[in-house]
Amino acid sequence: MPALTRQSSAELRRRSAAAGEGVDKSADPQYSILMPTYNERENLPICIWLIHKYMESTPYTYEVIVIDDASPDGTLEVAKQLQALYGSDKIVLRPRAGKLGLGTAYQHGLQSARGEFIILMDADLSHHPKFIPQMIVKQQTEDCDIVTGTRYALGGGVAGWDLKRKTISRGANFLAQFLLEPGVSDLTGSFRLYRKSVLARMISESVSKGYTFQMEMMFRARKAGYRITEVPISFVDRFFGESK
Repeated sequence: MPALTRQSSAELRRRSAAAGEGVDKSADPQYSILMPTYNERENLPICIWLIHKYMESTPYTYEVIVIDDASPDGTLEVAKQLQALYGSDKIVLRPRAGKLGLGTAYQHGLQSARGEFIILMDADLSHHPKFIPQMIVKQQTEDCDIVTGTRYALGGGVAGWDLKRKTISRGANFLAQFLLEPGVSDLTGSFRLYRKSVLARMISESVSKGYTFQMEMMFRARKAGYRITEVPISFVDRFFGESK
């Protein structure tokens, strides 16, 4: 994604400040970030630090809900250390007994979420937290129900993928666009902001398992008449570990 100009950066800060006037940071968080993890002990500390960096520069209140699926590499122990460092109001741990699917992980985390809005993101640094404030401002400006990050429109992009992986991803999105007509450019992406009530409904109605349910949720949301908009993101291949 192209760097923000000085003018657009100033506008982002202005809108952020205006939106956050009168916000009580001691109250329940406005935004709950759901972060499923499996073998992310090396990436998780960097990801949490970046979230803290970018969110603390805004007036918005937030929490990060870590949903670890019994990672054998000790991810949960690292998460506990991060909770001790940042506080239990910022880092909420909701571990599970094993890998039970991405959709059920979000559902599990949603039960503990206190925010009115939910942000879904990966812990492997492919979703950079610097885009979260832009998603928030986009939602507030357009009063929409879902903001989804796009790699394939508006200046978004992908880094670190070979030609084969790029072709497969673009092909899957093209096929889904042709068959489902969802009205968004990146159906397979998972970096999104939802109204909590909308996400709860979409999860309860979806029947797909694993990563395909991301496409189903967008299809169902569009058919239900929810307002959806996009923010360009730069997707970077994971730093440590193997892709799930």
